[in-house]
Amino acid sequence: MSPDQFLRQIGQRLAPVYLFLGPEPYERDRCRRALIERVLPDTAARESGFSRHDLDEASLTEALDDARALSLFAADRLIWVSSAESALPRGRAADSEDLPGVEALADFLRQPIPGVVVVFDASRYEFEGDDKTKIERVRKFYSAIPDQVEFRPFSPELARRLAQDLARETGLQLGSAELAMLVDATGGEAGRIRAEIEKLSLYVGNARKVTAEDIGLLVPNAQASTIFALVAALERNNRQRALESLDNLVRQGEYLPLALTFLATQFRLALAAKEAGLRGSQQVQAHFTRQGIRIWRDRAEQVSQTAAAFPLERLQSALRQIFEADRALRDTRPDDRVVMEKLVLSLTG
Repeated sequence: MSPDQFLRQIGQRLAPVYLFLGPEPYERDRCRRALIERVLPDTAARESGFSRHDLDEASLTEALDDARALSLFAADRLIWVSSAESALPRGRAADSEDLPGVEALADFLRQPIPGVVVVFDASRYEFEGDDKTKIERVRKFYSAIPDQVEFRPFSPELARRLAQDLARETGLQLGSAELAMLVDATGGEAGRIRAEIEKLSLYVGNARKVTAEDIGLLVPNAQASTIFALVAALERNNRQRALESLDNLVRQGEYLPLALTFLATQFRLALAAKEAGLRGSQQVQAHFTRQGIRIWRDRAEQVSQTAAAFPLERLQSALRQIFEADRALRDTRPDDRVVMEKLVLSLTG
C-alpha cells in the first residue's frame, strides 16, 4: 500500500504488524508520527508504551518476545523494529524455508497481542537498480505480513506538488520558475524540499516573492540554474549573454570543470533526443525514464529546447569542442576561465 493508503487505514483500524519498505524519509516520518499519535495518543504514555529494537543488534525472535510481553505500565504499545533487513539469513541458510524467525513471525500473526502494534522498518534498499533483488528478498521473508507500506521516491510531479503545498502552508511566495529551480536543485527529494522551504521562509518571510538569487544563495546545487542560463544563451547564439552567464558562474565560485561536465551532459542528452526524433518534454522524459535515466520535467524541457535549437551537426560539433575544452582543463596549471571563454566563443561563432 502507499503511504496515503496507510494513513487512511489507521484512521479506521490498526493492523497488528506492518512492514515499512523503501528508503524515502519524508513519507516514512509522516507515517511514523501518525502511527504514534494513533496508538499512543496520550503523550505521557509514550515513554513506557513505545519500544525500539534494532535487528543489527538484536534478533527477530527477541523483538517478538518483547511484543508478547505484558507491560504493567502501558495498555497499548508500539514496537518499532529497525534494520529489518538484517533478519534475513545469509549463506546456505538463505535457501532454507524452515527459518526460526519466519516461523516466530507467523506464530505472532496467528495470535496477535491486543493493543500491540509492531512495525518492521526496512529502509536500506531502493526499489530499482541493483537493490531490486534485495528488496524482493526482504518482501519474501516478511511475506506473512499482509500490511506492507512502500516508500518510493517522489515522482517529478509529486515533488513539484509537495513544494507548492509546503510553500502555501508557510505563506512563501514562490513563482513557477523559482519553484522549478528549487525542485531541480533538491533532486526532487521530499525531505530536502521541506528543509529548503523552511530555510527560505525564515530568510525571505512572506513580505516579498522568492527570487532566483535567494535560492542560489541558500539552496545547495541551485547554481545549476546559472548553467542553464549559459545553455540558453548558447542556444540563441547570444555570445554576450553566454559570457555574462559564465562570469556569473565565476563570481558564484562555481568549479568550472564541474560546470563543463554539466554542459557536456546537457548536450549529450540533447543529441540522444535529436537522434531518437523526440519532440517535446513529455517524449524526452518518457524516453529517458524507460532507459533508467531519472529526469525531471523541467530538465526534460531544457533538453528538448536544446535539441530543438541545435541542428544535429552543430550538436555533434559542440560535443567535440566540449571534449577539447575538457582536455585543456586537464593540462598543467590551466586558466579555467580562459578555457571556458574560448569554448563559449567557439560555440557562438
